[in-house]
Amino acid sequence: MKISTQLLYPAIVIALSGSLLTSCKKGSDLQSKTPQKEIAVNSASKLHLDAVSLTEDFEVGATSPKTAYDVSPAGSSGGDNVTIHSRLWNMYDALIGNLSGDLKNGAWAGRIRNTGKITMLFDVTTGISTVTIKHGTYGSDGASTWGLWYSTNGGSTWTQSGGNVTTTTTLQTQSFTINVTGSARLEIRKLTGGTNRVDIDDININDNGGGGGGTVLTGKKFLFDATKYENAGSADWQIDADGTENVPLYTGGTTVETKAQRIPTPSYTGITSTTAETYWKGASSSWAVALVKDGELVETLPVGTAITYGNAANPQDLSNYDVYVVIEPNRLFTAAEKTAIMNFVSNGGGLMMVCDHTAATTGGTDANGYNPSDRDGDGFDSPRVWNDLMTNNGINNNKPFGFNIDYIDINEQPTSNVYTGTDVNAQKVLNGAAGTASKLAFYNGTTATLFPAQNATVQGLFWRSSSTNGGTTGVMALLSTYGTGRVVFIGDSSPADDGTGDTGDSLFNGWSGDAPSGFTSHPAFHLNASLWLAKAQ
Repeated sequence: MKISTQLLYPAIVIALSGSLLTSCKKGSDLQSKTPQKEIAVNSASKLHLDAVSLTEDFEVGATSPKTAYDVSPAGSSGGDNVTIHSRLWNMYDALIGNLSGDLKNGAWAGRIRNTGKITMLFDVTTGISTVTIKHGTYGSDGASTWGLWYSTNGGSTWTQSGGNVTTTTTLQTQSFTINVTGSARLEIRKLTGGTNRVDIDDININDNGGGGGGTVLTGKKFLFDATKYENAGSADWQIDADGTENVPLYTGGTTVETKAQRIPTPSYTGITSTTAETYWKGASSSWAVALVKDGELVETLPVGTAITYGNAANPQDLSNYDVYVVIEPNRLFTAAEKTAIMNFVSNGGGLMMVCDHTAATTGGTDANGYNPSDRDGDGFDSPRVWNDLMTNNGINNNKPFGFNIDYIDINEQPTSNVYTGTDVNAQKVLNGAAGTASKLAFYNGTTATLFPAQNATVQGLFWRSSSTNGGTTGVMALLSTYGTGRVVFIGDSSPADDGTGDTGDSLFNGWSGDAPSGFTSHPAFHLNASLWLAKAQ
């Protein structure tokens, strides 16, 4: 956990279970196109991995069995039946190509034009839980849309899964949740774009044969921000840091802090099921190490690196990642950065917004006894940074994610006022592959107020003990969707703090060592939220 107030403010002491606890807690290169894959999770993990019942990668060897869009005997009216890896598919106004303009993982990909289709002429027999498909725009063609349909009666009738998908000039992965049992098959349909062509690759079907926890896709990429002085003052919100830098201090001047680098060292390849979080140095290293143990990839966006979306010249452009994690930012995002973040989420990215406590102003303790967390003294702390993103981004300035952040400073140790409804997304975050999140402890944090009229998908996950379950106020954690992307907010950085990092900082283990013991659902919440944001469960 974090040192929650600036040192010029007096520490608050609270009684808890007969003891006194201060509420001042502290707060080689990965390939950018690493293929996603489904792998067995190590035995120490809580994650459950459903079997992959089918993978179609269109890798057909030296010669394509379908080199023209429609050839005899079927002709253009019905497409052509093609055998790939001993399985029969129908390709209508579609082929299997390997030209330089094809976006593909490997040598070959399916390519569709006009209103063509790629259809399974066989069933998987153990149901379908989820499907992932790689897709992109061929060469210099314009964007098109496509969709996924499924059939449970041998192709007699079809149902669309999710919404229409728009292609881009980079290979993207689209996830679909279907959740049908028994025999089922798929059909990919190009919907708009005329003669513009769409590439399709790596169709992965996960079975729906039961088992706890749900499907987990591996190879998802998480980018942890370090550009907004997340290491200022007594904070150390980094997954790994091996250098040093001078960071502004709220009392004036600068202080020497550890500096995060892009690729954590030692290499993530050395992490096993028994690796300790001290393998990397940072107060958020437990979070990152846990993700790697479950097959995901992590990087840091170092200070001085641009936050962009759609800039091919930037190797750390947000388009290269599935989830952008920002833990207690201390500086405002620029106008260009806010545009990049909003477009990243709108186009399918996941945004993890971790916040901290504040007061009516950042000038000091207010009349309620609330303290700000402006660790670098620039007049902005994380609640103000996040509210600025949601009210001054130039794209949607009216609470686009369906909430704003309250300027308060609270302790809840813990709350068990947790969502109990049937919302599918909420259940994945609270009862997902990493276990059950039933308690949440704040050591000086803030809450959110929900505005479902601005975004009907916003859903509270935890409320203050004194707040109404299901209400719009006193919300400690929440989720929402925006465009095709996803957002999770938590109002305190303490639950992500593993108690280790810069030796010059005051840290406390809120990740798994809360006092009194028993607040052990913080890892489950953060990992489930991470997987949901990445569309990995």
